[in-house]
Amino acid sequence: MVFVYVLKSLVDGRLYVGMSQDVINRLKEHNLGRTKSTKGYRPWIKIHEEVYPDRPTARHREKYLKSGYGKQWLKEKYKLVP
Repeated sequence: MVFVYVLKSLVDGRLYVGMSQDVINRLKEHNLGRTKSTKGYRPWIKIHEEVYPDRPTARHREKYLKSGYGKQWLKEKYKLVP
């Protein structure tokens, strides 16, 4: 199983979309500063998670959530739009 997850920065509210087989460990890595792209925006909380049977399917969904339409869907779903 592969998970697609969405994190929200408690610093400025930005969203980060990622993919992992171990979301709990991955979130710890983000919050410990081991990921260059998220290091400056710690701490992070997980706001969304989806599970997929294989990597290609999960990657397709991850790419969508990283797109403008995907980010808009997330913002509307979690009421992040003022």
